[in-house]
Amino acid sequence: VRIELRNPPPPVNFTEWDGMIRLLFNRKNKTLRSVLLTKPNIKMLEENMRTHASLTGKILEDDLKVEKILEEVLNNEAWVGKRASKLDLDDFLSLLAEFNEKGIHFA
Repeated sequence: VRIELRNPPPPVNFTEWDGMIRLLFNRKNKTLRSVLLTKPNIKMLEENMRTHASLTGKILEDDLKVEKILEEVLNNEAWVGKRASKLDLDDFLSLLAEFNEKGIHFA
């Protein structure tokens, strides 16, 4: 097996990419929804969201629910019932883009 780097590399923040991939492959045969909606992961993503908002100067509501945002993204028919082990690179890139669009960051 020969592994080659993509040229040019995808336009993505690699620390955030690494965080998402590590999180999703922690339990690779579980669905994306079941991996992301655990209490420790929700707490971590909420802290990341607040940190990112403070660094960019955005103000978040006090009653912000990360679970609702995660459900909104994961209930898209493209992600329902999907498992990390069955996704390809383009799927991961589009999932990361959707999360970033909603304000969820993994780094």
